[in-house]
Amino acid sequence: MKVGLYTISFAGVWYDGPALALGKIFKRAKEMGFDGVEIGARRPHASPMDLDEKARARIRAQAGKLGLEIPAVASYNNFASPILEQRENELLMVREQIKLARDLGAPILRVFAAWRGITLRDGQGTYEMTGRYWDDGYADVMGVERWRWVRDTLKEAADFAGELGVTLALQNHEPVIRDHVDMLEFIREVDSPALKACLDCPLLTSQDDEYVVQAVRDTGALQVHSHYGGEFDEVDGEAVLRAIRFTSPFWRRLANYPTFVKALKEIGYEGYLCYEFCHPCLGEDHELEGLEAVAAQVELAQRYMKKLAG
Repeated sequence: MKVGLYTISFAGVWYDGPALALGKIFKRAKEMGFDGVEIGARRPHASPMDLDEKARARIRAQAGKLGLEIPAVASYNNFASPILEQRENELLMVREQIKLARDLGAPILRVFAAWRGITLRDGQGTYEMTGRYWDDGYADVMGVERWRWVRDTLKEAADFAGELGVTLALQNHEPVIRDHVDMLEFIREVDSPALKACLDCPLLTSQDDEYVVQAVRDTGALQVHSHYGGEFDEVDGEAVLRAIRFTSPFWRRLANYPTFVKALKEIGYEGYLCYEFCHPCLGEDHELEGLEAVAAQVELAQRYMKKLAG
């Protein structure tokens, strides 16, 4: 297994400070010992509409010069809107992101079934507002309707990805997807060799050893990509996972990474585990901390997972 860094960590959203340019992220990733960098296909880093052929070649060359792989590009799609035009717009962006992945030499485009999005409040990213919009909006839409919209749009995206030699990796991320079983059901119903799985440990509905192992075994050879998150402390020179302060109870729960990684090894997974810092970086006084506080977490995360993954 390889350990990667996901650019969302340095997007200028979760800390007090500017976004880092891709070149600077590549440099930091190399210095910290990451094997590759997963690139978010949105501003400020890699929105397809901002990158012409030369810019894409330059990004690929920057990573290659440092000996870094680009294992995946990440989409932020929502295929669950009841509005036809919105689903078509989302599909168009995913098609452009598939082209971007191909041009960057990334074999994978991570996709969602649905994504609520984020908003900025005084420059700080938050999930709270879009969570409320999702819960309150379109109250008359049935769950089975959302499921069919997602499935049918995923089919179109997978057909196009297959033509370009890119694999879509469907993440077990809510909403619409409630657990890894839903993720696997979508993959089964789409029935395309171009749609595989991105099973993430923190998103599993239970962190009990037995459940984690079963989720990994259920996914099996479909597993082509994964992420990990969380915050870390250094104890006696070792990076140690800690609960995330000042956030929802869900994220205070410690992810069972030791069992998850061991199970991945048992199924023969040789892909990436990419670290993402994707929540507000708050200090002891509930004030937003700076970029270097996130950088410290990224460095500890690399050490933690490198040791675990072996």
